[in-house]
Amino acid sequence: MADQSTRGSADIPDSISALRWEEPPEGPVLVLLDQTRLPGEDSELACTDAPALVEAIRTLAVRGAPLLGIAGAYGVALAAARGYDVADAARMLAGARPTAVNLACGVRDAQEAHAAALAAGGDERTAAAAALAAARALHREDAEASGRMARKGLALLDELVPGGQHRVLTHCNTGALVSGGEGTAFAVALAAHREGKLRRLWVDETRPLLQGARLTAYEAARAGMAYTLLTDNAAGSLFAAGEVDAVLIGADRIAADGSVANKVGSYPLAVLARYHHVPFIVVAPVTTIDMDTPDGAAIEVEQRSGHEVTEAILPSGRGAGGETGGGVPIAPLGTQAYNPAFDVTPPELVTAVVTEWGVVSPVTEGALDQLCSRSRQVSMS
Repeated sequence: MADQSTRGSADIPDSISALRWEEPPEGPVLVLLDQTRLPGEDSELACTDAPALVEAIRTLAVRGAPLLGIAGAYGVALAAARGYDVADAARMLAGARPTAVNLACGVRDAQEAHAAALAAGGDERTAAAAALAAARALHREDAEASGRMARKGLALLDELVPGGQHRVLTHCNTGALVSGGEGTAFAVALAAHREGKLRRLWVDETRPLLQGARLTAYEAARAGMAYTLLTDNAAGSLFAAGEVDAVLIGADRIAADGSVANKVGSYPLAVLARYHHVPFIVVAPVTTIDMDTPDGAAIEVEQRSGHEVTEAILPSGRGAGGETGGGVPIAPLGTQAYNPAFDVTPPELVTAVVTEWGVVSPVTEGALDQLCSRSRQVSMS
């Protein structure tokens, strides 16, 4: 079950907290900043069980690959702490959105911690505490990873585009709203801004749910960055005019061969970048690399409701992505819509993949495998 509360603008904190764990007297809850209501309304959802969290994930109240992993882990901890069936909760959560690999990984980590505590002779309370500790560790690690990605990404940007005053184009939303820290690709642009090296952040509106217009612009405005919003199909004219120095995007899943699944519209940007000799840089934590998915063709691309395309969904409206619509019609009744949530960019169009453990360029299966192996060795030591 999810309860909702709304705060006035005067109550909005300087830093964005996309989710947090709370333990009121009536029992633990996972509190989410409802991203479907931004930027017009600062509203929170308090989830008390896995089904409520699954609904929040499917409606994009909580979203973004790294944050979904964190949310999934907390969802398992929530089920354990409230005495629900942990295995059932884990199954629901892991399948809530199929493309982002981090969600299933976060669920698995917390579930394994819960099972290990029980196997060691602990009771349900001990096991629930272990699941919560795993979720909190993942939350902390993601915040640390965000900072490292920002530093490595800015160093690469300075190397590829010397002289500073970068004009960066980004797609979808990759800031604090998708992370335990300051994000992935957006964190790189933010680091450039703080060092006086960002001349302009070009923000794609990002169809169908306008996550660039609603969320990235919201974060850029809060940070005082120089940014300009553009329609997705205007990007080509920017490239042609020589106004883009680099493209920075995130990722929901990176296959073993280096194919990158990201918000739909990323692949056309990669094609434009290659034609215009502009670096196309993917910034994502190493947990987004899935060596068990061999190539881009093996990535399951989530198909979302056609209502997201045929209707205008206002930020203050509920049910974004729901099957019944509820927005203002902008296409004739009965219009069919092709609405994939993601597309896949082949590795030969990716200049580099930036992770907290290092930069991969050129992007090959061998290089990604070495990076993942190195991160696992450090984690185990």
